[in-house]
Amino acid sequence: MSYVAPLKDMLFVLNELAGLPQVNALPGCEDASPETVEAVLEENAKFCSEVIAPLNVAGDKEPSFWHDGDKVTTTKGFKEAFKSFGEAGWQGVQHPVDFGGQGLPKLVATPCIEMLNAANLSFALCPLLTDGAIEALMTAGSDEQKNIYLANLISGKWTGTMNLTEPQAGSDLALVRSRAVPQGDGTYKIFGTKIFITYGEHDMAENIVHLVLARTPDAPEGVKGISLFIVPKFMVNADGSLGARNDVHCVSIEHKLGIKASPTAVLQFGDNGGAIGTLVGEENRGLEYMFIMMNAARFAVGMQGIGVSERAYQKAVQYARDRVQSRDLAGSSGPVSIIHHPDVRRMLMSMRAHTEAARALSYVTAAAHDVAHHHADDATRKANQAFYEYMVPVVKGWSTEMSIEVASNGVQVHGGMGFIEETGAAQYYRDARILTIYEGTTAIQANDLVGRKTVRDGGATAKGILAQVRRTEEELSAANSAELLAIRKQLAAGSKALEEVVDYVVTNMKADIKGVFAGSVPYLKLAGVVLGGWQMARAALVAERKLKAGEGDARFYQAKIATARFFADHILAQASGYRTAIIEGSAGVLALAEEQF
Repeated sequence: MSYVAPLKDMLFVLNELAGLPQVNALPGCEDASPETVEAVLEENAKFCSEVIAPLNVAGDKEPSFWHDGDKVTTTKGFKEAFKSFGEAGWQGVQHPVDFGGQGLPKLVATPCIEMLNAANLSFALCPLLTDGAIEALMTAGSDEQKNIYLANLISGKWTGTMNLTEPQAGSDLALVRSRAVPQGDGTYKIFGTKIFITYGEHDMAENIVHLVLARTPDAPEGVKGISLFIVPKFMVNADGSLGARNDVHCVSIEHKLGIKASPTAVLQFGDNGGAIGTLVGEENRGLEYMFIMMNAARFAVGMQGIGVSERAYQKAVQYARDRVQSRDLAGSSGPVSIIHHPDVRRMLMSMRAHTEAARALSYVTAAAHDVAHHHADDATRKANQAFYEYMVPVVKGWSTEMSIEVASNGVQVHGGMGFIEETGAAQYYRDARILTIYEGTTAIQANDLVGRKTVRDGGATAKGILAQVRRTEEELSAANSAELLAIRKQLAAGSKALEEVVDYVVTNMKADIKGVFAGSVPYLKLAGVVLGGWQMARAALVAERKLKAGEGDARFYQAKIATARFFADHILAQASGYRTAIIEGSAGVLALAEEQF
């Protein structure tokens, strides 16, 4: 089956939960009216379903391949699809009009990112990395660098990469050893090996703009001595035309469990005299600049999790409707489609509820980013920036963890046929498995959530978010509805558990740092479950009001309430278990000596 974008749910979340009308009222966001946004999303949905989605299976079966020493040819159809993607303006949705972008808010770009990833995760990785390169250059690039690179990246003529990892330096970037030798003319010669470089070499664009971490000769040790450089595949002449091939070459690509059509390159810099690069910003501030790119990528990877979950859910629902097996437990004259069986329905509801909760949480987070960048009031900007920064590791970590569970349930719904590659369910499971690893593992996201996002401000941001949750609890209490009261019960228990964990983390960080970090991933998952449940509760409140007013699609709103109730009963109910594991379970994590493993 092809991908069908869930536009009704996307528009509901945008307008009712993320506050699109309020974002539209911000300075610089005037073009993002609800009517315009709906038209943009409809066009994006059409493009993704008709142009990108049909290439997904082909990319898995006939992936990109490396040949002739340093060339990579992508899956048949990818090059043409990427050209259409750029010409249609999809790379530039959220980027500045001054450089050829559409200048729309992040809130509008977010569902577009979701749809692209749902259609074809491997294809979507190229625009994802390019977005990050654009963000980094917008923030730290010189005027000259912006003028040379941004319009070409935003148009899709060129693509961008992020070069951090080396054979000896994975997550620990203090170990980066690539060298950057100044040439006295403002350029540097770059030497070194970078691994796991997504779309580090391909045939889809005229040029590839590598952003590379390296050390200058006199740089201090550790992360304080890392600088960031632009190293294009082809040098750029003064008139903007492409010049000679730079000394950066792809020496192999990886053979992976999933996302097979996305070429993951090993790049060698400087084997023939040195790759020419230019410094971004100041020397020794490269990691700071690269984190701009990484944070953009981390949010986008969260959207990858949501996109692949939606695709896996759609496929599972279709199969459950079509597959006839066994009689109905309540009695039937013959076999029925498996969607009638309670456990299949439980799995489908879990897939749906997880996906809708993560979608709502991510869109609300994107809206906070827009408010933080466009609101006239300084205090409002700061509060929304703090909210956004707290949420990024949750969006990345929780959404990707849940995508593996959702895709696994998709295989399970298919039964034995799910384990057979030809049915397609297995691809989503294999593709999803990388999402909790790249752009920082779940543990790295969780450590960030503990250290920078919770302990640093004494839990103030987390407590501020919980205050918002409590206001939703009050609204649920005032509703004359058994469903909403049941949702409130679980949301209140979940928010209490999260508050206790925040207090535990802040109080015990100095005295028992290993114990606190032993519970960091459960803390991240707890935050995702509770805050995702909060958004589902808000959705149920809106749906209840719409039903009482007789507005809109009654079946859609009834389904919203039912899905929120399921989330509360089956997913939010897990909060107390996470709380116990975090506060009381650290000793069990640390109990064994190293030699006992």
